[in-house]
Amino acid sequence: MQENSFSAVFTRAPLRRSYLCVIINHLIFLIMAKLKSLIKLEGTMEDLTFYKGTDGYFVRTKGGVSKNRIMNDPAFARTRENGSEFGSIASSGKLLRTALGPMVFRAKDSKLTSRLVKVMGQIKNLDSVSARGARNVAEGLNSSSSTSILEGFDFNARATFGSVLNSIVSVDTTTGAVSIAAYNPLEQMRSPEGATHFSLQVGFLRIDFATGAYELTQSPEEVYPLANGMISPVLTPASVPTATGTGMHFILIEFFQEVNGSQYMLNNGAFNVLNLLKLS
Repeated sequence: MQENSFSAVFTRAPLRRSYLCVIINHLIFLIMAKLKSLIKLEGTMEDLTFYKGTDGYFVRTKGGVSKNRIMNDPAFARTRENGSEFGSIASSGKLLRTALGPMVFRAKDSKLTSRLVKVMGQIKNLDSVSARGARNVAEGLNSSSSTSILEGFDFNARATFGSVLNSIVSVDTTTGAVSIAAYNPLEQMRSPEGATHFSLQVGFLRIDFATGAYELTQSPEEVYPLANGMISPVLTPASVPTATGTGMHFILIEFFQEVNGSQYMLNNGAFNVLNLLKLS
């Protein structure tokens, strides 16, 4: 009896399955590397690996140049240099996050690490004394151009300082005190729905990207109601850091909802602000 069903053909013709896999592989790459369909694949098929990323489902191929060749072949000298510098800037970004301690955990977004790497890369590129492959953030910070790159950096891109608070802020780089010109929170702050209160806190950080040493001092946390009326906050760190290195001045804004005398953070801090106000 002649078998003409799809399953029978597939069962008796393993070679056809191989051809079909090749066709599927080519079709996937002809369409796109990012999957945009109702079929959400994860796992490995032949030379393809399907995986889920933060921005959707992706597919990549196996293989590549061996690690030994990259580490020793003169043709990959630029690759080794780039890799060394990338490792340096990634470490610098991690050091800054670590130095800020709990402040950064209270106001950050999911792509903070990659955004910091990008900024640290820009600072590294300002290093005009180190050889290619050895350029670093510590030397880059000696350039006056680093100020415009770092000042104003928001650790939570979903809640930027400029979009939340509309007032003039000044920093005393000697004491670390931050003064905010008189403003009306109800009219000059963009607050999330359900918020009844907010808090302000500043941090004075000295950090040495060459040695990895750092010291952070913070002001007491001041809590204010989201109400009609003028306030003129002055926030002063408990002390001035004694460590050497670059001075960095931060402000943290957190929003809360008060229920029966207790304050609850909104949406796990998604609306909170952490901003690098100034370098010193």
